[in-house]
Amino acid sequence: MDLSVLEKQISSYSPSADLNLIRKAYEFAKEAHRGQHRVSGELFIFHPLEVAKILADLELDLQTIAAGLLHDVVEDTQYTIEDIEDNFGPEIALLVDGVTKLGKLEFKTKEEQQAENLRKMFFAMAKDIRIILIKLADRLHNMRTLTSLPKEKQLEKAKETLDIFAPLAHRLGISKIKWELEDIAFRYLEPERYYELVEKVAKKRQERENHINKMISILKERLTSSGISAEIQGRPKHFYSIYKKMKEQNKTFEQIYDLTAVRVIVNTVKDCYGALGVVHTLWKPIPGRFKDYVAMPKPNMYQSIHTTVIDSTGDPLEIQIRTYEMHKTAEYGIAAHWRYKEGAKNNSDFEEKLSWLREILEWQRDLKDAKDFMETLKIDLFTDEVYVFTPKGDVIDLPKGSCPIDFAYRIHTDIGNRCIGAKVNGKMVPLDYKLKNGDIIEIITSGHSNGPSRDWLNIVKSPQAKNKIRQWFKRERRDENIARGKEMLEREARRNGYDIYQLIKNDFMNNIVKRMSFTNIDDMFAAIGYGAVTAKQTFQKILDEYRKNAEPDKLEFNVEKVDSKSKVKKKVERGIKIDGIGNLLVKFSRCCNPVPGDKIIGYVTRGRGISIHRQDCKNVRQGHFDKERLMEVKWERFEETSYPVEIQVWAYDRTGLLSEVINLLGEIKTNIDAVNARATKNGIAIIDLIVEISSKQHLETVMQKISRIKGIYDVKRVMNL
Repeated sequence: MDLSVLEKQISSYSPSADLNLIRKAYEFAKEAHRGQHRVSGELFIFHPLEVAKILADLELDLQTIAAGLLHDVVEDTQYTIEDIEDNFGPEIALLVDGVTKLGKLEFKTKEEQQAENLRKMFFAMAKDIRIILIKLADRLHNMRTLTSLPKEKQLEKAKETLDIFAPLAHRLGISKIKWELEDIAFRYLEPERYYELVEKVAKKRQERENHINKMISILKERLTSSGISAEIQGRPKHFYSIYKKMKEQNKTFEQIYDLTAVRVIVNTVKDCYGALGVVHTLWKPIPGRFKDYVAMPKPNMYQSIHTTVIDSTGDPLEIQIRTYEMHKTAEYGIAAHWRYKEGAKNNSDFEEKLSWLREILEWQRDLKDAKDFMETLKIDLFTDEVYVFTPKGDVIDLPKGSCPIDFAYRIHTDIGNRCIGAKVNGKMVPLDYKLKNGDIIEIITSGHSNGPSRDWLNIVKSPQAKNKIRQWFKRERRDENIARGKEMLEREARRNGYDIYQLIKNDFMNNIVKRMSFTNIDDMFAAIGYGAVTAKQTFQKILDEYRKNAEPDKLEFNVEKVDSKSKVKKKVERGIKIDGIGNLLVKFSRCCNPVPGDKIIGYVTRGRGISIHRQDCKNVRQGHFDKERLMEVKWERFEETSYPVEIQVWAYDRTGLLSEVINLLGEIKTNIDAVNARATKNGIAIIDLIVEISSKQHLETVMQKISRIKGIYDVKRVMNL
């Protein structure tokens, strides 16, 4: 292991740096990892050394590079954080602790472990942004050496990289790391498409390079004659970027023209606009393909002017224009502006660049469930931005798909809570209007407003707005939330054939409440009521704990055979009559979701009473059940009971469609348990609904009324058969 390469890297950007700290950290890590090998067979110390080189490539300070050398010591050796602090001080100990996983805690699921590790990382980032830079360097080297791992592990790491770490690098503006992470992950997740693309790009490379060089020569000559000094280079598009464009725009490789962009780097902002004038004089710009990120930088600090023109051969050509300083920021992002490196302890501009991180920390505190946290994190990291204006001309960036309510909460929590309407570009719009780039938004508020509506949680896009709406309900309507949460949990338990009030009497409830980070059971009910956790997830946790703690014989229901001649008939819960057997819980199967009016059959389960299926259910038809445990059942007095049914709606997509469907169901007093809406690339909207239905006739009425809404062309019951 040769340390000299790392030392040369550091000296190239910091000639006066004292390298003794780096040598000490290297020797400490080398001794700590002595005898350890990576899966590839190479000595373990090779990994932290390569991580340190990546950090030096970002031109980071000595403390960060030392922490990079030490980052696996606490996780993988007998040394502790206290040992690191004793030898290297509190600053480096904080950095190492921030990237150390929560390995000693027990987690129920892999997802829960991943969520908690990421949660810890974000908290640590808030204290010191260098932690995420070390984490990204660590992930990049692990991805470069992924070939040694088993196939399953390769796919897991590649997916996590594409879902979390590449978007994180993007949000921090570090395109240098982002592109490489994406391309490596793409290679493992879609190997056939990746290598097919590599081959196609290679075939066109020579022809493309000749063309680009010719365009560069023409542009260079014109800029020089205009008195603008510029460095011009061709920038090849990355493989994952090409693949994403083909997928999103439904294009073939042959239809992607901007495989290479021309980048013009100049000395001043004035020269940026001067160069733009020269480009547009030379070649005709394509309307709608001009973006000025110099006047309006991206949230990750990226600045550049983008324009697409039709060049002299009639092909589209993308041109990016920026200063040298902007180019450095585009490559290194937050690392290029890092305050400690420059010695500025109070840099308000730097703090503003990290405002999105503070927002993540704000909303994640109320997300108790690991799955919710992961999904919301992906939305916040992955979603493209839309740029809109306040009436005074201030630029506000929001996730793509945001509505005026998101804008209102971004301006101020109180404005969001008192919002009753919105004007976009001077015209009134519905609150679910999707904001577009360049829209000027004016929020209409009222001092007499009753606060946000629960429906807003289904409309808003930004995690910040969702969090503030939940906080309002949490604070203002606690009693209502507790009652609503109890009702939702009771309904979920009843749907699964259990009495929630019998279950929550058990002592294990204290463990569940504590594990979900609530003070008491009312807090848990309230959280369900205002949407911080779902009734389904909470009930599953309670049921799992019940099964774990209950004695085995208590889990088995006592099923007594009765002579069929005696015609004993006992009515059980939820409108079902069963011949010959009594005292059983009833559970309606989710594989076929029977409702009154369907022909049904019962199946005696072990531990969960009788499961009710439709007679044409695939599980019954295909003989998946023991025939001796099938029994006749009938509907009886079901009018006061409701049953969950899944409906799928197909329509031509338009603004306000989902709101109309939800409002209609409210008008005909039909409860919605769940809703999921998505739009396809060809303008088709698909809405999946789970609604509470009392009978087959009720279901037919609901489907009929939905089908009359403008633009809807198909409504069907999802049978899962």
